[in-house]
Formats: sequence, structure tokens, C-alpha cells
Amino acid sequence: MKFRSLLLCAALVLASLSTFAADKVLYLYNWSEYLPESVIEGFEKETGIKVVYATFDSNEAMYAKLRLVDAKNSYDLVVPSTYYVSKMRKEGLLAPIDKHKLVGFDKLDPKLLNRFFDPGNEYSVPYLWGSTGIAINTDEVKPGSITRWVDLWRPEFKDRLLLTNDMREVFHVGLRVLGYSGNSTDPKQIEAAYKKLTTLVPNVRVYDSEAPRMPYLEGETDAGMIWNGEAFQAHGENPAIEYIYPEEGAALWMDSLVIPKRARNVENAYRFINYVLRPDVGKAISEEIGYATPNMGSLALLDVSLRNNRTVYPNSMDLKNTEFQIDVGDAVKVYEKYWELLKAGRD
Repeated sequence: MKFRSLLLCAALVLASLSTFAADKVLYLYNWSEYLPESVIEGFEKETGIKVVYATFDSNEAMYAKLRLVDAKNSYDLVVPSTYYVSKMRKEGLLAPIDKHKLVGFDKLDPKLLNRFFDPGNEYSVPYLWGSTGIAINTDEVKPGSITRWVDLWRPEFKDRLLLTNDMREVFHVGLRVLGYSGNSTDPKQIEAAYKKLTTLVPNVRVYDSEAPRMPYLEGETDAGMIWNGEAFQAHGENPAIEYIYPEEGAALWMDSLVIPKRARNVENAYRFINYVLRPDVGKAISEEIGYATPNMGSLALLDVSLRNNRTVYPNSMDLKNTEFQIDVGDAVKVYEKYWELLKAGRD
């Protein structure tokens, strides 16, 4: 009996240790190259919580995986873009945010809260926001010669363009060139954008959303699409890389922290959100990866040269004709149909 008691005690201790270890983990699913390693290390050191970090390169890939994983393998925090917060919220994939557990939410810019995709921020906390515009290598392309999306159709760019590997962003270009909204739900307009984009395909060298700055830096592409933060990083390595807000209008987006409904470590998710909401941490994120912070406390800490950098923080003229991406509902099936055809034509 005594031996059995010892075995039982040992089993209970091991079980408690296993549970404790599981409780000290945060499963985070984020965009590629979208969180400084120093921030992860700082959080782990301060809290003792191990961050298990996985990345995706498109909202579609993130959404598909989140729908497939079961409760035993779910993530605790995910970082979807604007319209996917709306989509996932409507489909019941997200847990409501308990704002009583948040520290620093009051420091967020009111203009970036209570947006159409999540009224009242019931399911999301803004992380970063930015734009998708044009990049050029001024060693190869004359500065000032490219001002519009339609300029990318020029024959001299044959096999020298980059497009992001993002369905909605690419179709934003085709739609805006034709004078339509980048959020169109009209099947005829989406088809017309597809036909217009097929004439751009000969100029496309690569679709890249993993690290779209790299083909510019490596001389593989001379012009094309890019996210503003990637352009900021590229310019830091090669000042010839220039970011342009196209006259037809850049695509705007905001990425937010959300807690999946099946999250395993919810309290750890809140601890990470609160860590990111700290002004010093928000400052470090914006400085390193070059996207705009929604945190007014962080913004106040930034060096004036970064606050005035239009690639990261656009002015009112830069924002002219821009659109935030929204959920297009069932029209997404039309986009998906033509996106597959477009990519097949490239191959």
C-alpha cells in the first residue's frame, strides 16, 4: 500500500508539472517577419511563458488552417487583416475580447477603433496598420516616372514586376485601374479586373508575400507591389528602393490581435496583448519592421524622423483615394475563381 501511495504521489506530481508546463506556453500565429525577435524574447523573459511561433503568408492560408485545427492544436493568438476579422467573427471562430483584462487599450488611436469590420472592438485589438502600394528601384526606373497602378502595364517591365501573393490586393489593382472599388462585389466588375490583370501577367516575375522586399534587393524585380513596411525595410538596406502611393489609391489594411474560440491558453494571450500594448513595446515594433502603430503612447516615443516618414506614416494626400479592405461576402467565391485562373495563366 505504501508503495502504491508513493507511485500515486509521483504520478500526481508529474501530472501537475505537465499541466504547469502547458500553462506556460503561448501559441502565436502571425504574418511572416511581422514581430521582432526582441519582443518575443522580452515577453518570455518577463513572464516565463514560452512563445511557440508559427507564420503564414496570406489571410486565406491562415483562415484555412484555423478552421481545420482542433481544440488540442489550436492557436492562442492570431493576427488577421481587416476583412478577415469580420469574416471570422461572423463565422463564430473568435472569442470575445474581455476589455477588463486589457491594460493600455485606452492608448489606442480612437480613429482606428470601432471600425466597420469589428464594431466596438468586441473581438479584436489593433496591432499595426499600413498600406499596399508601389515600389520601384530608382537605379533601374526613373524617379517620378511611376505614379499610378496602370504604369505597371508598361512593356519595359516585362518579367520585372512583383505582385504580392494576395488575391484581394492584386484584384484591388485591377479594379482601381478600371475605376471600380477595390471592394467590388459585382461579378462583372471582378471579371473585368481579371481580364485586365491577364494583360499584366507577362510583366510579372514573381508573386511574393513571404518577404516581398527581397526580390527588389536582389535585383530580381525593378517595380511592382509591396507593403509599406517591407518598402521601409528595403530602403534601409538600399536607398534606391522607393515607395509610391498610386494615384488610383493604395489598399489600406489593419492587422489585429484576436483570440480563437478554441484557444488553449487564453490568459497567456491576454498577457501578450497587454505586453504589446505597452508604449515602449509598440515603439520597438514600429521602429524595427516599419509599419504604423495604432498606439498613441508608442507614437509619442518615436523619433521625429520616423513619425514624419511618409512610407510608414502617410499624410492626407497620400491617403487620397485609398480604401480599407472589407469583407465581400459570397463574392469572395468569384474572386477565388478568377484568382486561380490568373495564377494558372502565370504558370
